[in-house]
Amino acid sequence: MLLAIDVGNTNAVFALHDGKEFIAEWRCSSDYRRTGDEYFVWLKQLMDHRGITQAVTEVIICSTVPRVVFNLRVLSDRYFNCRPVVVRRNEVELGVPVRVDEHTGVGPDRLANTVAAYNLYGGNVIVVDFGTATNFDVVGHDGAYEGGIIAPGVNLSLRAMHEVAAALPHIDVSKPDKVIGTDTVGCMQSGIYWGYISLIEGLCKRISVERGQKMKVVGTGGLSTLFAQDCKALEIINTELTIHGLVLIAELNREKN
Repeated sequence: MLLAIDVGNTNAVFALHDGKEFIAEWRCSSDYRRTGDEYFVWLKQLMDHRGITQAVTEVIICSTVPRVVFNLRVLSDRYFNCRPVVVRRNEVELGVPVRVDEHTGVGPDRLANTVAAYNLYGGNVIVVDFGTATNFDVVGHDGAYEGGIIAPGVNLSLRAMHEVAAALPHIDVSKPDKVIGTDTVGCMQSGIYWGYISLIEGLCKRISVERGQKMKVVGTGGLSTLFAQDCKALEIINTELTIHGLVLIAELNREKN
Protein backbone atom coordinates (compact mmCIF):
# COMPACT_ATOMS: atom_id res chain seq x y z
CA MET A 1 0.00 0.00 0.00
CA LEU A 2 1.23 3.48 -0.90
CA LEU A 3 1.36 6.37 1.55
CA ALA A 4 1.33 9.65 -0.42
CA ILE A 5 2.34 12.73 1.58
CA ASP A 6 1.76 16.25 0.26
CA VAL A 7 3.21 18.93 2.55
CA GLY A 8 2.30 22.54 1.86
CA ASN A 9 3.32 25.63 3.76
CA THR A 10 0.17 25.46 5.90
CA ASN A 11 -1.20 21.90 5.87
CA ALA A 12 0.00 18.40 5.08
CA VAL A 13 -2.12 15.66 3.48
CA PHE A 14 -1.49 11.96 4.15
CA ALA A 15 -3.36 9.63 1.78
CA LEU A 16 -3.40 5.83 1.52
CA HIS A 17 -3.72 4.20 -1.91
CA ASP A 18 -4.26 0.45 -2.14
CA GLY A 19 -3.22 0.17 -5.80
CA LYS A 20 -6.72 0.79 -7.12
CA GLU A 21 -8.09 3.72 -5.16
CA PHE A 22 -7.59 5.96 -2.17
CA ILE A 23 -8.92 4.34 0.97
CA ALA A 24 -8.18 7.11 3.50
CA GLU A 25 -6.96 10.69 3.70
CA TRP A 26 -6.02 12.86 6.68
CA ARG A 27 -4.68 16.36 7.23
CA CYS A 28 -2.47 17.97 9.84
CA SER A 29 -0.64 21.27 10.19
CA SER A 30 2.79 21.52 8.57
CA ASP A 31 5.27 21.59 11.45
CA TYR A 32 8.95 20.85 10.90
CA ARG A 33 9.33 20.12 14.63
CA ARG A 34 7.09 17.04 14.45
CA THR A 35 9.30 13.94 14.62
CA GLY A 36 9.02 10.71 12.67
CA ASP A 37 7.86 8.97 15.85
CA GLU A 38 5.10 11.52 16.35
CA TYR A 39 3.94 11.14 12.76
CA PHE A 40 3.73 7.38 13.22
CA VAL A 41 1.75 7.53 16.48
CA TRP A 42 -0.71 9.95 14.84
CA LEU A 43 -1.07 7.83 11.69
CA LYS A 44 -1.34 4.53 13.60
CA GLN A 45 -4.23 5.83 15.67
CA LEU A 46 -6.07 7.08 12.59
CA MET A 47 -5.50 3.82 10.70
CA ASP A 48 -6.69 1.77 13.67
CA HIS A 49 -9.76 3.97 13.96
CA ARG A 50 -10.62 3.23 10.32
CA GLY A 51 -9.85 -0.46 10.74
CA ILE A 52 -7.03 -0.36 8.18
CA THR A 53 -4.75 -3.36 8.66
CA GLN A 54 -2.96 -3.41 5.30
CA ALA A 55 0.72 -2.52 5.70
CA VAL A 56 2.32 0.52 4.10
CA THR A 57 5.02 -0.69 1.70
CA GLU A 58 5.73 2.50 -0.29
CA VAL A 59 5.98 6.18 0.57
CA ILE A 60 6.15 9.21 -1.72
CA ILE A 61 6.79 12.71 -0.38
CA CYS A 62 6.00 16.05 -2.01
CA SER A 63 7.03 18.91 0.26
CA THR A 64 7.33 22.65 -0.26
CA VAL A 65 8.78 22.82 3.28
CA PRO A 66 12.31 21.34 3.05
CA ARG A 67 12.78 21.07 6.83
CA VAL A 68 9.88 18.60 7.07
CA VAL A 69 11.42 16.05 4.71
CA PHE A 70 14.03 14.66 7.11
CA ASN A 71 11.47 13.53 9.69
CA LEU A 72 9.24 12.07 6.99
CA ARG A 73 12.22 10.06 5.75
CA VAL A 74 12.67 8.79 9.31
CA LEU A 75 8.98 7.81 9.40
CA SER A 76 9.35 5.87 6.17
CA ASP A 77 12.63 4.16 7.06
CA ARG A 78 11.90 3.33 10.68
CA TYR A 79 8.25 2.32 10.60
CA PHE A 80 7.53 1.27 7.02
CA ASN A 81 10.95 -0.17 6.18
CA CYS A 82 11.15 1.53 2.79
CA ARG A 83 13.06 4.31 1.12
CA PRO A 84 10.65 7.10 0.20
CA VAL A 85 10.44 8.72 -3.21
CA VAL A 86 10.97 12.46 -2.69
CA VAL A 87 9.68 14.51 -5.60
CA ARG A 88 12.32 16.90 -6.89
CA ARG A 89 13.18 18.13 -10.35
CA ASN A 90 15.89 16.01 -12.03
CA GLU A 91 15.80 13.46 -9.19
CA VAL A 92 12.68 11.45 -10.05
CA GLU A 93 11.07 10.20 -13.22
CA LEU A 94 8.04 12.35 -14.05
CA GLY A 95 7.04 10.96 -17.42
CA VAL A 96 6.82 14.51 -18.81
CA PRO A 97 9.47 17.12 -19.73
CA VAL A 98 10.20 20.21 -17.64
CA ARG A 99 10.75 23.20 -19.93
CA VAL A 100 11.95 26.03 -17.73
CA ASP A 101 15.36 27.61 -17.21
CA GLU A 102 17.94 24.92 -16.49
CA HIS A 103 18.82 25.93 -12.93
CA THR A 104 15.38 27.06 -11.90
CA GLY A 105 13.79 25.21 -9.01
CA VAL A 106 10.24 23.99 -9.52
CA GLY A 107 7.97 23.27 -6.57
CA PRO A 108 7.26 19.53 -6.25
CA ASP A 109 3.53 20.24 -5.89
CA ARG A 110 3.61 22.00 -9.26
CA LEU A 111 5.31 19.00 -10.84
CA ALA A 112 2.76 16.61 -9.33
CA ASN A 113 -0.11 18.81 -10.54
CA THR A 114 1.37 18.83 -14.05
CA VAL A 115 1.66 15.04 -14.17
CA ALA A 116 -1.90 14.60 -12.90
CA ALA A 117 -3.42 17.24 -15.18
CA TYR A 118 -1.87 15.71 -18.29
CA ASN A 119 -2.97 12.22 -17.24
CA LEU A 120 -6.56 13.28 -16.58
CA TYR A 121 -7.21 16.11 -19.02
CA GLY A 122 -4.53 15.97 -21.73
CA GLY A 123 -2.27 18.82 -22.78
CA ASN A 124 -2.73 22.59 -23.03
CA VAL A 125 -3.94 23.03 -19.45
CA ILE A 126 -3.64 25.78 -16.86
CA VAL A 127 -3.67 24.48 -13.28
CA VAL A 128 -4.75 27.08 -10.71
CA ASP A 129 -3.72 25.88 -7.25
CA PHE A 130 -5.20 27.77 -4.30
CA GLY A 131 -2.65 27.36 -1.51
CA THR A 132 -0.51 29.65 0.61
CA ALA A 133 0.37 31.10 -2.79
CA THR A 134 -1.97 30.98 -5.75
CA ASN A 135 -0.03 29.16 -8.47
CA PHE A 136 -0.82 29.11 -12.17
CA ASP A 137 0.98 26.23 -13.91
CA VAL A 138 1.07 25.77 -17.67
CA VAL A 139 0.96 22.22 -19.03
CA GLY A 140 2.07 21.92 -22.66
CA HIS A 141 0.49 19.90 -25.43
CA ASP A 142 2.76 16.95 -24.60
CA GLY A 143 2.36 17.24 -20.82
CA ALA A 144 5.49 19.33 -20.27
CA TYR A 145 5.68 21.75 -17.38
CA GLU A 146 6.26 25.07 -19.12
CA GLY A 147 6.31 27.57 -16.27
CA GLY A 148 3.60 29.71 -14.81
CA ILE A 149 2.73 32.44 -12.35
CA ILE A 150 2.96 32.78 -8.57
CA ALA A 151 0.57 35.22 -6.89
CA PRO A 152 -0.09 35.85 -3.19
CA GLY A 153 -2.54 33.35 -1.72
CA VAL A 154 -6.02 34.33 -0.60
CA ASN A 155 -5.49 33.76 3.13
CA LEU A 156 -2.02 35.28 2.93
CA SER A 157 -3.50 38.47 1.49
CA LEU A 158 -6.14 38.61 4.21
CA ARG A 159 -3.55 38.13 6.93
CA ALA A 160 -1.30 40.79 5.43
CA MET A 161 -4.12 43.35 5.39
CA HIS A 162 -4.99 42.61 9.01
CA GLU A 163 -1.40 42.72 10.22
CA VAL A 164 -0.26 45.80 8.30
CA ALA A 165 -3.40 47.95 8.42
CA ALA A 166 -4.35 48.48 12.07
CA ALA A 167 -7.96 49.43 11.31
CA LEU A 168 -8.73 46.31 9.24
CA PRO A 169 -10.05 43.24 11.09
CA HIS A 170 -9.20 39.60 10.40
CA ILE A 171 -11.99 38.05 8.29
CA ASP A 172 -12.75 34.69 6.73
CA VAL A 173 -12.97 34.15 2.99
CA SER A 174 -16.59 34.18 1.85
CA LYS A 175 -18.73 35.39 -1.02
CA PRO A 176 -20.18 38.85 -0.22
CA ASP A 177 -23.82 39.68 -0.89
CA LYS A 178 -22.85 42.44 -3.31
CA VAL A 179 -19.79 43.86 -5.03
CA ILE A 180 -19.92 47.29 -3.41
CA GLY A 181 -19.40 46.95 0.32
CA THR A 182 -21.13 49.32 2.73
CA ASP A 183 -19.02 48.46 5.77
CA THR A 184 -15.37 47.50 6.34
CA VAL A 185 -15.94 43.74 6.36
CA GLY A 186 -18.09 43.86 3.24
CA CYS A 187 -15.49 45.94 1.43
CA MET A 188 -12.72 43.50 2.37
CA GLN A 189 -14.78 40.44 1.42
CA SER A 190 -15.54 41.95 -1.98
CA GLY A 191 -11.93 42.89 -2.59
CA ILE A 192 -10.75 39.38 -1.83
CA TYR A 193 -13.55 37.37 -3.45
CA TRP A 194 -14.21 39.37 -6.61
CA GLY A 195 -10.62 40.57 -6.75
CA TYR A 196 -9.28 37.01 -6.94
CA ILE A 197 -11.91 36.01 -9.48
CA SER A 198 -10.77 38.92 -11.66
CA LEU A 199 -7.14 37.89 -11.07
CA ILE A 200 -7.82 34.31 -12.15
CA GLU A 201 -9.91 35.22 -15.18
CA GLY A 202 -7.46 37.91 -16.27
CA LEU A 203 -4.31 35.84 -15.94
CA CYS A 204 -5.83 32.76 -17.59
CA LYS A 205 -6.94 34.92 -20.51
CA ARG A 206 -3.46 36.46 -20.83
CA ILE A 207 -1.83 33.00 -20.76
CA SER A 208 -4.15 31.78 -23.53
CA VAL A 209 -3.47 34.89 -25.63
CA GLU A 210 0.29 34.55 -25.16
CA ARG A 211 0.15 30.89 -26.22
CA GLY A 212 -2.24 31.63 -29.07
CA GLN A 213 -4.72 28.90 -28.17
CA LYS A 214 -7.57 27.95 -25.87
CA MET A 215 -6.38 26.39 -22.62
CA LYS A 216 -8.39 24.15 -20.31
CA VAL A 217 -8.35 25.53 -16.77
CA VAL A 218 -8.32 23.19 -13.76
CA GLY A 219 -8.70 24.47 -10.21
CA THR A 220 -7.34 22.66 -7.17
CA GLY A 221 -6.73 23.42 -3.51
CA GLY A 222 -9.22 23.91 -0.71
CA LEU A 223 -10.61 27.27 -1.84
CA SER A 224 -11.09 26.26 -5.47
CA THR A 225 -14.67 25.12 -4.84
CA LEU A 226 -15.60 28.49 -3.33
CA PHE A 227 -14.30 30.56 -6.24
CA ALA A 228 -15.56 28.14 -8.91
CA GLN A 229 -19.16 29.16 -8.31
CA ASP A 230 -18.58 32.57 -9.91
CA CYS A 231 -15.27 32.25 -11.77
CA LYS A 232 -16.01 31.55 -15.42
CA ALA A 233 -12.39 30.63 -16.13
CA LEU A 234 -12.42 27.58 -13.82
CA GLU A 235 -13.81 24.79 -15.98
CA ILE A 236 -12.81 21.79 -13.87
CA ILE A 237 -12.35 21.44 -10.10
CA ASN A 238 -10.25 18.58 -8.74
CA THR A 239 -9.17 19.02 -5.12
CA GLU A 240 -7.25 15.71 -5.25
CA LEU A 241 -5.08 16.66 -8.20
CA THR A 242 -1.73 16.77 -6.36
CA ILE A 243 -2.29 13.45 -4.59
CA HIS A 244 -3.30 11.81 -7.88
CA GLY A 245 -0.07 13.08 -9.41
CA LEU A 246 1.94 11.56 -6.56
CA VAL A 247 0.41 8.13 -7.21
CA LEU A 248 1.41 8.38 -10.88
CA ILE A 249 4.97 9.48 -10.01
CA ALA A 250 5.28 6.65 -7.47
CA GLU A 251 4.32 4.15 -10.18
CA LEU A 252 6.94 5.55 -12.56
CA ASN A 253 9.69 5.32 -9.90
CA ARG A 254 8.73 1.98 -8.36
CA GLU A 255 11.54 0.02 -9.98
CA LYS A 256 14.18 2.43 -8.65
CA ASN A 257 13.46 1.62 -5.03
